Amino acid sequence: MGKQAKPRALADSEAKSVLRNLRISPQKLNLVATMIRGMDANNAIAALTFSRRRVAGDVKKALQSAIANAENNHALDVDRLYVKEAHVGKALVMKRFKARARGRGARILKPFSHLTIIVGERGEQ
Repeated sequence: MGKQAKPRALADSEAKSVLRNLRISPQKLNLVATMIRGMDANNAIAALTFSRRRVAGDVKKALQSAIANAENNHALDVDRLYVKEAHVGKALVMKRFKARARGRGARILKPFSHLTIIVGERGEQ
C-alpha cells in the first residue's frame, strides 16, 4: 500500500517542459516567451532559430523537449502542435558587490528565471 498516484494536471492533448534556473532576468526571458506564445510549434522553432537574442537557443531547446514529450509520452500528432502556454517565473537572485570609490560597495543583482512551455494539439480544422 503506497501513496496514491497524483492525477495528471494537464489535459490529454497537452505536454509540458520546464526549464529551471536559467541565468537571465525574467523580464528579458519573457520577451522571447511572448514572441512564441500561440504560434504553431514548427513556426515557433523557426522564429527561435533566427532570433538574435542570447536566450533564444535555450528556449528552443525547451520547446523541442516539450514537442518530444508530446510525441513520445502522450502520442500526439507533431504537425498539429502549438505553443499553448509559455510562462516565466522568478528564481533565485545572486547578490554580488562591486568595489566603488571611497571604500563603498555597489550591489549587483544576478537574477535567474524558470520557463514553462506547454504545447497542445489543435482540434480538427
